[in-house]
Amino acid sequence: MDAVTETPAPLDSGEVRIDPLSPWPDTVEWKPVSHDLIWVELVRLAIWLVILMGALVVGWVLADHWLFGAGVGLVLLFGLWRAIVIGRAVRAWGYAERDRDLLVRHGLLVRRLSIVPYARMQFVDVTAGPLERSFDLATVQLHTAAAASDAKVPGLRPAEASRLRDRLTALGADRAEGL
Repeated sequence: MDAVTETPAPLDSGEVRIDPLSPWPDTVEWKPVSHDLIWVELVRLAIWLVILMGALVVGWVLADHWLFGAGVGLVLLFGLWRAIVIGRAVRAWGYAERDRDLLVRHGLLVRRLSIVPYARMQFVDVTAGPLERSFDLATVQLHTAAAASDAKVPGLRPAEASRLRDRLTALGADRAEGL
């Protein structure tokens, strides 16, 4: 039996065809997040490792059981693996502004592509915790009516985060007027 190959229909008005099995479209101009986000994530990891290691070492000293030593080794291995993965994970983040929607991509093993139409946005948050502020970074969070469709873009410089917030707010208001 011969396999039938289907040719895709031509695209209308500059639409981008997205293959659900490919990680993200190559026809869009992706903007990366700042590589300083790697340092933010490494500091967060170091804080959690210090807390876990401290608890395990105290348990080891008090109980003198070999399982605490094994726990220390596992935490160190996990920390090393996570430190290696953080760089790749940050490089996977990106966003693209299109005429009618915003695309946000991230993920290594499970790749996620969120497409948020401007007309569906309810509000846009810009946040920066103490660690992000120390590296001059901010996060833009988009909120829609569906809680599962919220998208965020971390690791932006404050000027870019403000520009993106203002643009998304303006485009959201323009698109929502037609509803």
